[in-house]
Amino acid sequence: MNCRFRALFAGLLAALPAFAQAPLPDGSLRFLVVGDWGRRGAHHQKETAEQMGRTAAATAAHFIVATGDNIYDDGVKDVHDSLWKYSFGDIYTAPSLQIPWYVSLGNHDYRTNPQAQVEYTLFSPRWKLPARYYAVVWQVTAEVSAGFFVTDTSPFISSYYKETKYAAQVSSQDTKAQLAWLESKLAASKAQWKFVVGHHTIYSSSAKHGDSEDMIRLVRPLLEKYGVQAYLNGHDHDMEVIKEGPVHYITSGAGSSVRGEMNPGPNSLFANGLTSGFLAATLTPDRFDYQFIDREGRVLFKGAIHRGSSAKQ
Repeated sequence: MNCRFRALFAGLLAALPAFAQAPLPDGSLRFLVVGDWGRRGAHHQKETAEQMGRTAAATAAHFIVATGDNIYDDGVKDVHDSLWKYSFGDIYTAPSLQIPWYVSLGNHDYRTNPQAQVEYTLFSPRWKLPARYYAVVWQVTAEVSAGFFVTDTSPFISSYYKETKYAAQVSSQDTKAQLAWLESKLAASKAQWKFVVGHHTIYSSSAKHGDSEDMIRLVRPLLEKYGVQAYLNGHDHDMEVIKEGPVHYITSGAGSSVRGEMNPGPNSLFANGLTSGFLAATLTPDRFDYQFIDREGRVLFKGAIHRGSSAKQ
């Protein structure tokens, strides 16, 4: 896409209405979280997608959060890339999945043309990625709202600046501006529930990536300072909940292939790297209930976060 059309696209995306919703009739917000998924249906992506469709239908889900690595192995070339069809359109076909997908960018999405995934927002009614980082507000009841602050974490990872496949793309991004945006949005938010979404882990028990020192240093302090209840991420191909301090770190990165080996510590409430799956969540004014479901429909773990208190299984 040439520079003139990029400028036009940027203007159109900027003009899109803010994501804000009227209060929900039953005071219950329901959504799925999936990460690390787009593999042309392989590595159990198709089976996981089918189970997502069944779960979304049973719960009447309002939207899906995609935690990055949306198209393997190297993202997409442009908005017309055939991988949109083979790894997204042809896979998530259930009527219940034709709802908004609030998308974050992963490191694999950065390998070719991450901006094309932003621009695809104008080509798909369900793909919601209006900028590399953005905020969504859902009104649960007239008095209680939930804010979702979707970040672009690849530029925060210091090692990527030394890797040929990432260096040019991450170097073009202003990390100070993004962190200032995140802090300003969190500080100004009136939402009783706050969720930050990003691709990279902050805390993780995976033997592959594990904890991220860059994310701990840059992002964790903002989560704690502004009362964020949970950080939702992918990157590690597993499902896990870790509670560190007041924040729950929830990994849902098993949308297709999984890696297996995990070394959970005492703060890990649940860890599974053996099967593909996703998170299904229900948010009410005072409680966030979530469960991990595998590709065969088995509930692997149930947990809850109570506003102002600790998680309970």
